Amino acid sequence: MAQRIAGWQRSCALLELLGLMMWIGGFTAILTMVVPAVFNTLEMETGGRLLRRVFDGYHTLTSGIVIVFTGTTFLRSWQARREPEWNTPPTRWEIGLVAGLAGVTCVIVWGLGPQAVRLQEAAFEAESREAKQAAFEAFFQLHMIVRALHLINVGVAVSLLVVKCRRWIQQP
Repeated sequence: MAQRIAGWQRSCALLELLGLMMWIGGFTAILTMVVPAVFNTLEMETGGRLLRRVFDGYHTLTSGIVIVFTGTTFLRSWQARREPEWNTPPTRWEIGLVAGLAGVTCVIVWGLGPQAVRLQEAAFEAESREAKQAAFEAFFQLHMIVRALHLINVGVAVSLLVVKCRRWIQQP
């Protein structure tokens, strides 16, 4: 029985590690390679629309990872209550960091992200120079907040990776 649970815990740890690597690596790749390549190659409107699709995919990925983290955290907690001698529960830090990732991801994906898309489209579709400038200013103000939230989320993901690695190293 202990062997099966230990394998199950290793599977959860692997899923969590892969999720964190994709989260952090995906954002790093987009920020350091994709964004500069797009804006050095394409005009602003085409590049903006392309990056919106890139971030739509990234948001789908991070939403899926949040679901995996929520599931594995819940499962680990439930198993630790059922059989505490064989299972280690998630720490308060882990639960807090997963909740932080989930919360910020929800704000980005379902709150501010769609609003930023609407503002970006309004800027692209504006006819007069003044209307275009006003729409772009509104978009960039909101976009600054969304970018900051993405950076915060990546920082939280890195923190969660550190917490999990320390825990994995300390486990017998």
